[in-house]
Amino acid sequence: MKAINEILNTFEPVSLKEIDSVKLMDRTDTKFVFNRSKIPEVLSLITEFYKVLQIDGKKISRYKTLYYDTPSFSLYLAHHNGHLNRIKIRHRTYIDSSLGFLEIKLKTNKERTIKTRIKQKETPLSWQTSSIEFIEKSTPFSPEALVPSLWVNYSRLTFVNKQSAERITIDLGLEFLKNEGVQGFNELVIAEVKQEKKKPSPFLKIMKQLHIREGFISKYCLGVTVMYPNLKKNNFKSKLLHLNHILYDSHISFASSR
Repeated sequence: MKAINEILNTFEPVSLKEIDSVKLMDRTDTKFVFNRSKIPEVLSLITEFYKVLQIDGKKISRYKTLYYDTPSFSLYLAHHNGHLNRIKIRHRTYIDSSLGFLEIKLKTNKERTIKTRIKQKETPLSWQTSSIEFIEKSTPFSPEALVPSLWVNYSRLTFVNKQSAERITIDLGLEFLKNEGVQGFNELVIAEVKQEKKKPSPFLKIMKQLHIREGFISKYCLGVTVMYPNLKKNNFKSKLLHLNHILYDSHISFASSR
C-alpha cells in the first residue's frame, strides 16, 4: 500500500464537490480485472491524464455495501441466465464521507447502466416507508420479497479525466461477508471506465497497451458464487477459471465478455 500511496501523491487532487458534475448516473461501463501487482504500473501510466478524488486528505476511500435479493436469488439468476435487463438493489455506505444511499442499478438491453438512489445514512435491515416507496417506484419487486443477501466491502480509488466527462474507479481489497463467513480477494483489482457513451480514452488505451482485456462478472455475482456454493453458476465457470488465473499468475489477465 505504501507504493500505491506514493504514486497517488503524484496526481492532482479533486474534491468530492468538484466531481459532482461527473456523476454519470446514466452511462456505459467498461470493466477490467487484473492482479494487484500491476497497480503501480497502471497508476504511473495514467497520472498525466486524470485527477484523483481526495476526501479529508485521503485518496483511498472505503465502501461498505449490502445487497438485497429474493430468497430464491431472482436478481442473481437474472444475471446468470443472461437476461438483457437486470437490476441490482443495494445500500452503499461511503465510510470516509459519512454518506449512505439506497441504490437501484439497472443494466439495460442497450448496455447502459442507469442508477437511481435516495439518501439513507443507515443500512436498512428492514424496510421503512421511504425505502418501500422508492423500491416500488423503481423496480418490479415488492420490498417484502427482498432480503439482505450479501455484504461486499472494498477500498476504491476514483479518478476524473482532466479533459472529458469520464470517471475511472479502481477497487482493491475486495471482501465478501455472509453471516459469520468472510472471503477476501486481496490480490484482485477491479477497474471500471464510466462514460456517457463509449469512446476512446487514455485509460482504455493504457489497458490495451498492457494487454489487459475487457470483461468481468459483477462483484455481487462473484460474491454469490463464492458465498452460496450450492447456487447455480455453470454459466460463470469460464469466468471463474480465468479469475483463478489472475489471482495466482500476475501475467494472466481476465479475458471474457461481460
